[in-house]
Amino acid sequence: MSALNVVLPLGSSVLSFVFAAMVLDQWWQRRHAFQLVWGIGLVWYGISAGAEFVGGAFGWNEPVYRTWYLIGAFLVPAYLGAGTLYLLSKTRFGYFVAFSIALGGLFSLAATPKYPGSSTAGLLTLAVALLAAAAVAIATTLRRDLQAHVAMAFLVVGTLVVALLLMTAHVSGSYVDPATHVPVAAGFPGYLRVTSVPFNAGGGLALVFGALYSAYIYMPKRRAVAARLGVIAIVVNFFASLPGAVTALVAGKLNSRVPATILIALGALIPGVTSSLNRFGVTWSFFLGEFLGLLLIFVGFLVSEEVFRNVRLGVTLWSRAPSVSLEREVG
Repeated sequence: MSALNVVLPLGSSVLSFVFAAMVLDQWWQRRHAFQLVWGIGLVWYGISAGAEFVGGAFGWNEPVYRTWYLIGAFLVPAYLGAGTLYLLSKTRFGYFVAFSIALGGLFSLAATPKYPGSSTAGLLTLAVALLAAAAVAIATTLRRDLQAHVAMAFLVVGTLVVALLLMTAHVSGSYVDPATHVPVAAGFPGYLRVTSVPFNAGGGLALVFGALYSAYIYMPKRRAVAARLGVIAIVVNFFASLPGAVTALVAGKLNSRVPATILIALGALIPGVTSSLNRFGVTWSFFLGEFLGLLLIFVGFLVSEEVFRNVRLGVTLWSRAPSVSLEREVG
């Protein structure tokens, strides 16, 4: 067993809990819902990585294995993604979240041939994902301020359901890859494997693209395409605006949210990729991606003046004067 199988999860767990304490303290000061939900997501991250540390250092057992999969595969990406939707609840980002949830449901159904006996679970997961996606999209259309609450309601109910399913599921086989000793989900039945996809896809995509969308909101824009074209306009104008953003960064005039959210997007993408590779048997990068991703997200939050104007752990440890040029915080 590599020492990195212990050191990296321990580092991820400790950093997650410190990060969660800072974000929850920010929530206590400002009472923004996105900070509370992100804080919960980071606590989940810390518990999941902590389970990996315990398994690597002291040996895997069934309770640790179940805890790792429930929290890591289902809850971490979903709650971090939900926090992003709360941050962007004044925008129409709910449409993208609805698309991501529906896409996750389709991926669940597509994965059923790989897991014998999971066809019914795949169909049910798709049906629930489409229902949740429709509800979020309708809320975004009719009452934009409710889009995040609707998504969160489905997530809370989903959390309870999958917790019950996972804790009562039969576990068999090896908990870890025999070559790398990295945990794998092969010990769980196929119906749980396909059920996890919308949580991963919906939450992960929301976190990555929500961060990029935030960067677009705050960067100096070059509108190459008319805004009425919606998503197409955002994508085209984002790339068209990048040279101007680089120029503003060099000149020291770029809103801190732009580099911060790009770091957050990259930090969310890396563990998403390494987790997907783990699902397909490529396990060596799993712990490294988990730690690097969290570290980049943490740095991104520290860079952002809007999120961390001061650093507290019970008392103020550090504070920066607010910039008069900052745009108002989204959400």
